[in-house]
Amino acid sequence: MKKTALLTLGALMMSSAAVMAAPINQMAANETAIGVGTNESYIEHKVTNKMTVGYQYADRDQYGDHRDVYLQYDIVGSEVKMIGGYRWNLPGDKDQAFGGVAVSTPKVLGFEAYASYIAGKDFNETTVGVNKNLLFNVDVNVNYHNFKPEYGKRENGVGAGVTVKF
Repeated sequence: MKKTALLTLGALMMSSAAVMAAPINQMAANETAIGVGTNESYIEHKVTNKMTVGYQYADRDQYGDHRDVYLQYDIVGSEVKMIGGYRWNLPGDKDQAFGGVAVSTPKVLGFEAYASYIAGKDFNETTVGVNKNLLFNVDVNVNYHNFKPEYGKRENGVGAGVTVKF
């Protein structure tokens, strides 16, 4: 049963052409999350009760590969976070800092909804999604992602991913 669910999710991820950003995870101090999605992968670690550091690699259809280093700081519990980071390889070969905010719900029946918004000088992006706890430390993610560069074509769509926490 578990193998079938993971194989089905893998097939869904491989067949989707949309983009996806790293989901907003609620983690305990010293917990690490590693995830892979439709066109991205990430790793993040909660270094204190309030601060998470992370790295994300995203393969954009129109603009090549983006790489982000980011910090999330919990403002209200784990449900409201400030986000700050730096992104490499924006359209026009630009690199720049960004900031934003994320909100998420407490887990209800293993589901956790979230929304995030980040913006830099030449881009902004919004993500809305749901994490579902599949196994003890494995979450499945489905989301809608909208990336809007200052110059160029917008990318948006639905994505799926898997996160392992340890």
